[in-house]
Amino acid sequence: MPLLFSYGTLQLKKVQLASFGRILTGTKDSLKGYVLNQLQITDADVLAKSEQVFHPIAEISDNKNDQIDGMLFEVTDKELAQADAYEVADYKRIETLFVSGKKGWIYIKS
Repeated sequence: MPLLFSYGTLQLKKVQLASFGRILTGTKDSLKGYVLNQLQITDADVLAKSEQVFHPIAEISDNKNDQIDGMLFEVTDKELAQADAYEVADYKRIETLFVSGKKGWIYIKS
């Protein structure tokens, strides 16, 4: 089962229900070498689900000690595709290794 890391609105139950039709299960985890910035959202569907104009967006940091915290969720392949549909074009999905040693997907700045 794929793992998907969320540091932002995908942690919100209302977004999970609207995007996947269920509440996701997962564990807390972190990713080193990244920082969070803010992205203004203009996509009407994403705004309707999150009800937030600004979403966090992960970017590679110059400092290897920088870290972002979030949740590593268990998702199906279908839900991973649904998450792709939720995220706007400013995000791209990459696979990486988290502090826990688990490998999973994360959306970062394109």
